[in-house]
Amino acid sequence: MWIKKFKPTTPGRRWMTTSTFEEITTSTPHKALTVSLKKHAGRNSSGRLTVRHQWGGHAKKYRLVDFYMTDKKGIEAKVETVEYDPYRTAFVSLVCYKDWERRYILAHKDIKVGDVIITDDKAPLKAWNRMLVSNVPTGMEIFNLETIVWQWASSVRSAGSSATVTSQEWEYTQVKLPSGEIRFIHKSCYATLGQVSNTDHNQIVIWKAWRSRWMGKRPTVRWKAMNPVDHPHGGWEWRSPIGMKAPKTPWGSPALWVKTRNKKKTTNRWIVRTRKGKLMI
Repeated sequence: MWIKKFKPTTPGRRWMTTSTFEEITTSTPHKALTVSLKKHAGRNSSGRLTVRHQWGGHAKKYRLVDFYMTDKKGIEAKVETVEYDPYRTAFVSLVCYKDWERRYILAHKDIKVGDVIITDDKAPLKAWNRMLVSNVPTGMEIFNLETIVWQWASSVRSAGSSATVTSQEWEYTQVKLPSGEIRFIHKSCYATLGQVSNTDHNQIVIWKAWRSRWMGKRPTVRWKAMNPVDHPHGGWEWRSPIGMKAPKTPWGSPALWVKTRNKKKTTNRWIVRTRKGKLMI
């Protein structure tokens, strides 16, 4: 992937960058695998605003991506397209199985039209193949990782991300996640070999405000710029200290540098080492 820079013909173009989309092979999605999602703009079922700084954004179709893939175990599939997905940072690929069923999958960084992929308990050690984590060699990169047995892949799905298998122990595999956290993953879970596509996504500069509005993001106002009635940090002159020991949320709860993870969460027992480097076992 390459980053495209624009000529500074206007202030909004001066520092803006975008992807060249050289990997994309088509701009038309497979209609049978797309649906329209209702936009709620941060409001709940009663119409009350519960999530701030959201709005409708640009019209787009949701691609039904297959994060399970184990129901097609042992059946080869051929890559037909590499497409842009407006609902995620990574690219997606349309694959056609030998039984003529088509599905969307997360695209590998080096995937090309015509490649053949397969999901099996012990698939060939080739990028974009999917297999049990127990059969992945130590030190190999994986993505689209299952963390709970017989559920869809819920981790390592963003653009350019990958996890690393660090060791195989008993009935669990130690996996180092992109955050630096090392976690036990049951050996019956599946993962895809390689790295997610669109690796240079973090180099893209949004720059102008309306480009964020296309993405469904409304403007954010600094807390210190508000009035006291609107936020605990509000009032006084701009650029002055907040006047308290620690930051607060608009509702008075502690904010920033505060641990929000529940200490009694059941999945804490699977953490070997935290992202800060603290050993948990």
